[in-house]
Amino acid sequence: MGKCNFPPLPLYGERVPEGRERGCFFSFLMNINLISEAELSQLRDIVAGAERVLVLGHTNPDGDAMGSTLTWAEYMRQQGKVATVVVPDMFPDFLHWLPGSETVLRYDKHPEQVERLFAECDTIFCLDFNVPSRITEPLGEMLLKAPGKKVLIDHHLGPEVPAVLTVSRPEMSSASEMVFRLIYQLGGFEKMSHKMAVTTYCGMMTDTGGFTFNSTRPEIFFIISLLLEKGIDKDKIYRNVFNNFSDFRLRLVGYVLYEKLRILTPLRASYYILTKQDLKRFHYVKGDAEGLVNMPLQLKGHRLSISLREDTDKMNTIWVSLRSVDDFPCNEMAAQFFNGGGHKNASGGRLNCSVEEAEVIVRKAVKAFAHLL
Repeated sequence: MGKCNFPPLPLYGERVPEGRERGCFFSFLMNINLISEAELSQLRDIVAGAERVLVLGHTNPDGDAMGSTLTWAEYMRQQGKVATVVVPDMFPDFLHWLPGSETVLRYDKHPEQVERLFAECDTIFCLDFNVPSRITEPLGEMLLKAPGKKVLIDHHLGPEVPAVLTVSRPEMSSASEMVFRLIYQLGGFEKMSHKMAVTTYCGMMTDTGGFTFNSTRPEIFFIISLLLEKGIDKDKIYRNVFNNFSDFRLRLVGYVLYEKLRILTPLRASYYILTKQDLKRFHYVKGDAEGLVNMPLQLKGHRLSISLREDTDKMNTIWVSLRSVDDFPCNEMAAQFFNGGGHKNASGGRLNCSVEEAEVIVRKAVKAFAHLL
């Protein structure tokens, strides 16, 4: 971002200046730059030299994957590039309202078109995933073989995507926060559109559970204040995501909490299992289980909640989500027992076994970490 002459600090009760002066004033209060000057120069060169850009998100795209890729793709278009967002598969119904989501290209629906894009693009931005396996095996292989320059922008531990520039910041709340910081540092905030602000806020909000975890740094709320300057309606964004379900989803919530939840006392942990039959009974569509794993943490003193969901199409595939509070390391448990990883308080993984075997593994995992509960 270019230099500016900071206005004098306003006295109590004085009006904060508008426009560029206002931006400079707040910049003076808080530095949200993300990368070094050398990295910034490299990123500028990469953006300047790009013409055909592919922006790639992970499998089972969540709010952050969608928010960060849509925002970055729109920024690239502002720079005069041809940019396409690609995701491996379907994203939840409650994210279909996001501006630009109708342009997202799904590999599972258009494999030949995606394959051509990988071969023809000169630059690939990998957002919100740290290893090629997070985008399924076919896309992972395409990524590794693609001739274009690769840039990784991610907030998960252990980045393994071979890239000319890796921006890995596990301490960040979300990839969407990182994308905002990069656009800001590149000098793109002034021209940031309303829809870019909406997708950025949605990504930050969803990846922190409505700012209830991994969101205590003041920079996060400074960024939110800047997004509000773009005219976003944060309450409406919240409703679009969290109050946008069918009656079957509400009945599924009741069923899980009353019938399926297993509370492991005195360990302050719990788990539940959703089988194919359960999902069929409640007319499950992708996204209906979103947020369920957080609910048991409403129990007084509870520290760990685990969700097991049987895949509706693949045999012996169980999707695992873990949520915790305070210093309980979900990511360590996910890596050790569930072939996964993530953040300290929010992680995921996958088991290739039967539902019965998965339940045994969950109980074994809780027992192994009992000293931290």
